[in-house]
Amino acid sequence: MSGLTRLRAWSRKVMPVDVHGRRGGTRLAIGTLAVAGVLAVNARASSSEFRGPIPERLSDSAFWALSAELSEPAGYFRSDNLVGNEVTMQHPIPELLTTTPRGGVYLGVGPDQNFTYIVAMRPRIAFIVDIRRLNVMQHLFYKALFELSPTRADFLSRIFARPRPAGLDTTTSIAAMIAAYAAIAPDSMLYQRSLREMRDHLTKARTLPLTDEEFAGIEYVYTAFFGAGPDLTYNFGTGRGGWGGRRYMPSYGSLVMEADASGTPRGYLATEDNYRFLKDLETRNLIVPVTGDFAGPHALRAVGNWVRAHDATITAMYTSNVEQYLFQSDTNWRLFFENVATFPTTAQSTFIRAIFNMGYGFSSGTPGPRSVTLLCPIDRHVKQFRDGALSSYYDVTGCPVK
Repeated sequence: MSGLTRLRAWSRKVMPVDVHGRRGGTRLAIGTLAVAGVLAVNARASSSEFRGPIPERLSDSAFWALSAELSEPAGYFRSDNLVGNEVTMQHPIPELLTTTPRGGVYLGVGPDQNFTYIVAMRPRIAFIVDIRRLNVMQHLFYKALFELSPTRADFLSRIFARPRPAGLDTTTSIAAMIAAYAAIAPDSMLYQRSLREMRDHLTKARTLPLTDEEFAGIEYVYTAFFGAGPDLTYNFGTGRGGWGGRRYMPSYGSLVMEADASGTPRGYLATEDNYRFLKDLETRNLIVPVTGDFAGPHALRAVGNWVRAHDATITAMYTSNVEQYLFQSDTNWRLFFENVATFPTTAQSTFIRAIFNMGYGFSSGTPGPRSVTLLCPIDRHVKQFRDGALSSYYDVTGCPVK
């Protein structure tokens, strides 16, 4: 069995199989989290650190325990989703900055697209909740990369396992950086060295009790970036290629070079200042990955309870297009909004959502993109839900911020 096949088999272990032998059902659970038992004592011992105002930093043990306490059993999604596919995700950021205050609590889903919204919103703490346990491992992968890499150029050298080209500095544009790394072949020795350094950093410097099986998830993610480099796409792990280039699926390199509708780059690697903000937040253990189903009984409510206990509010929630899947069940979307209704919010708290396939009367305004990104006050949808005025996916796609 090849290394990639072995690692892909790991990623499939967290995907449940129904009684007919098919992988499916967005709300099936795999049972107790592999780490839950290991972390139980640690979580209890660290619980005192979770009270009072939002801390300036979390200790390593508190970070690990909080992730476990908030998590619930993992479930299935059809893709490994190592890279996003929303090319218009930066378009609403200028409006978001005028309607939604910075400095609150950010809640999101998925891989690195969250980082762009985090650098825009500048929250005090961020929670990333995803049904896939692999997403927690990917965020630990990013955590190690940010903490080990002083600059954007160093970060890209590590993530692609390619030597840093000459001439890159803190003023180099992200487009120039991606072009420079795209021209260099990956280095297997650099990959192996970086993999060891990430493991040592997470398990020794950070003292996170990662099991060999969990670190295999981090290795799986790194192998994908090593193999594809800037050309990695959403399709990796779906059986449809995904090493780059598939029509309509943007690559990692193209996504980090995107800009808002006016052409202003706002991505997390667009500037050194954006990068430093993320690096600082990761270093203080304030980007917390959580395993959870948006329609599940625990994770979202537990995040909301933690935020309320710290006298804070959720100011922005990025849902990607998760609601599109929740509305495929008459139960799941209701459970999701019941969860959201428990959140501590204000009138300015905002949903950030992607709408795909242009089937709901929207246009991205640019040729090519399959999605638009829209904003809506969270409280408006909660009121609609409580009043019985929300009953379909169309109802949540037609809510621009006034």
